[in-house]
Amino acid sequence: MFSNTKAFSGFSVDDLQKAKEFYENTLGLEVAQNEMGILELTIEGCSNKIIIYPKPNHEPATFTILNFQVQDVDNTVDELNAKGIVCEQYDFGQIKTDAKGIVRGMGPTIAWFKDPAGNILSVLQVQ
Repeated sequence: MFSNTKAFSGFSVDDLQKAKEFYENTLGLEVAQNEMGILELTIEGCSNKIIIYPKPNHEPATFTILNFQVQDVDNTVDELNAKGIVCEQYDFGQIKTDAKGIVRGMGPTIAWFKDPAGNILSVLQVQ
């Protein structure tokens, strides 16, 4: 039924302007606002845009909504920290972050952080 269609992902935020500033200025992504007022993220290497839409009763996702593959998680976490972004600390049995907020040795090296709306994002190391 959907095998020959294009799909794209989207998520909500409570403040579209803060989201635009964060994704564009802090993370360095190409962000456009379409005719409906919805943000569209363009990420090199992704064939589809990701949309961000305002939702007055937004509740942050309790799971990872967007993953960024990077060459070096340690360096990326340092860059995030330099921009004031602190990675999340987790201790869920086998998933335990180190002092920098990075999980190592449980699959890909990964760290999680939040956008201004509280949605969870991650950086994970390309294997």
